[in-house]
Parts: sequence; structure tokens; C-alpha cells
Amino acid sequence: MPRIMVNGVDLHYSDLPAPRADSGPALLLVHGWGGDGGEWEPHRRAWAGRRRVLVPDLRGHGASAAPPDGYGPRDFAADLAGLLDALGTGPVIAVGHSMGGQAVTALAVEHPRLVRALVVLDPAYGADAAEAARLPGEQAALRAEGAPWAVRFVGGAFRTGTHTEARARHERLMAAMDPEVLLRCRDGMYLAPDAFGLRPAARRYLARRRCPVLGVYSHPAGADWERATDAPAGSRTELWAGHGHFLHEEDPGRLVALVDDWSAGPAATAPAP
Repeated sequence: MPRIMVNGVDLHYSDLPAPRADSGPALLLVHGWGGDGGEWEPHRRAWAGRRRVLVPDLRGHGASAAPPDGYGPRDFAADLAGLLDALGTGPVIAVGHSMGGQAVTALAVEHPRLVRALVVLDPAYGADAAEAARLPGEQAALRAEGAPWAVRFVGGAFRTGTHTEARARHERLMAAMDPEVLLRCRDGMYLAPDAFGLRPAARRYLARRRCPVLGVYSHPAGADWERATDAPAGSRTELWAGHGHFLHEEDPGRLVALVDDWSAGPAATAPAP
């Protein structure tokens, strides 16, 4: 698989070419905390022959290099911007799950010329007061236990008794992660001075989005909060009741159909950045 040096980091990515010049904006698919690009394989296959699809491993994840620092969403966004510029993609439809939802949001805010539309799947922003109160203790537990804590955390994000293969894969990925990278990612999302994971900061940061946003949530509180944000025209929020946090892996066909349908409207008609 191809590799590229971006911002001093050796990044691994896959690039499924577009079949025609008029295939529409490329799709950028970004995984979440402790994951890798392999979770998007069903989506890549579904879009093969129809869309250009780019799937990176974020720094510190998968087959990409793990530098000692730079694990906030803006750092990930800078890497993604460098990748898109190097590949000459033009503005993309940026799709991100969980921490990847923060990364693509930062890409749209900090590098708006590169993003035509956003799709965020249970994004890791909008944490309420109860979640904020749990964060220091969770970080302390992760620091003390390392990967076993992260394995339990990700295993609990799936619905009980379902999607055993996907759960096992994510548990294996977490078990192989550097705990220091996992800690720094969570600091970057929620605890750093410029973090926008908590609701007050998230509301301010999301107001800077200028492209249409499709939000897909597995829980009503998150969907309701997203609907109340200052979102550009053409934005839309859906609730997939009964799904776990990894909703894109639980129902890849539904997500592909939703992105195809939505991107034929707001994402296609939005002004170019």
C-alpha cells in the first residue's frame, strides 16, 4: 500500500481511483481512536468503480508512523491536508468516525478549501458535563493500566452479543496500540487548551464550519445536540436508533446509500471552497 511523508510523518493510505473525471468529489474516510483504515474496507468495495476513495491511517495508528507528539484534531487535520494536497484531490467529502469526526471537522475549519462537505459519525465532540467529569478518572485509569483499559473501553462500544468479528478486530488493534498515543489523543480531543470535545468549546468551533454537514448518531442526546448547533445550509442529522458506537461498521451498506443520496444534493450543490 502507498506511503507518503507528510509533516515529517510517514503516513500509510490507500487510494481507490475514480472511474471517470465526472465521478464527483473524492471521498476521504477517516477512522477513530485506536482504529485504522481497514474498518472502511466494506465501504471501499461498495464505492469501487464509482468514486475515488482515500483511506489513511492517522499518525500513531495502523501502519503509519508514531511521532512523539502532535495528536490533537488539528494535527491530524494538517496531515490530512498535506495528503490531499500531495495527491491533488481537490475538495473532498470528508467522512470521519468518532475521533475521526473531530479530525475531519478540523480539516473543514482550518483548511476549508479542501472540504466540500462533511459526514460525521458519532463524532467525539459535544461531550456533556457528565462525560467531562469522567474524563480525568478515565485518563488516570488508562495511564495506570495501559492497553487493557482501552481494550475494555472499545469492546463496550458495541452492542452486547452483536458484531463479534468487528469487536474482536478493534480489541486486537487496541491491544497493539501505544498507550501513550492513546492518552495524547484523548488529551487532544478533550483536555488540551484548544480542545473542542466538550460542549461549550465545540459549539464555538462548529460555528466556523462553512460546508454542509451530515451527522449520524447512535444516541438521541448527541443527535439533538448536533441539530442545535450552528450548521450551514444543507446540513442534516440522522439518528440510527439501536446501533452501537461503530455504526458505520455495523451497517456499511446503509451508510454508503445515505452518503450517495445526501452527496447528490447538498454536497453536490454547495459552492466550491
